[in-house]
Amino acid sequence: MADGGDDTFQATDSGSSNTYPMQCSTLRKGGFVVIKGQPCKIVEMSTSKTGKHGHAKVHMVALNIFNQKKLEELCPSTHNMDVPHVKRSDYQLVDIDDGYLSLMEDDGTQRSDIKLPDSDLGKEIQTKFEADEQFMVTILGAMGKEQAIAVKALTK
Repeated sequence: MADGGDDTFQATDSGSSNTYPMQCSTLRKGGFVVIKGQPCKIVEMSTSKTGKHGHAKVHMVALNIFNQKKLEELCPSTHNMDVPHVKRSDYQLVDIDDGYLSLMEDDGTQRSDIKLPDSDLGKEIQTKFEADEQFMVTILGAMGKEQAIAVKALTK
């Protein structure tokens, strides 16, 4: 029974997780997986046969999608592994302010929360911007992190 209606509820997000489970044997080369807490793209996979002591094992070699570091994992083929929700978006570069990219979506909304990368890509973005070139920046997002990963010429 309700007493006085003084219930308080916590506000939360939509409840969606950064990852979802997938059986190891259904993962494929070119797909994504979480290894050691890092979102990765699978570059190599091999499956060993079932042996005297149990399950077939899947050996995976993957690259971290943000820093390209190589990670490996060995997992029984019937076990679940986490797969990150990966989102790829293209934005037009409007400005570079204090080390952050000012980006515009197709609908005109702007965002300024992506850092200019400290890599060759960052130098390329800076050079193209200073030359007044019009181009798109590809932002890859997974597990609460977003980063610029590529540039491409603006199609008219």
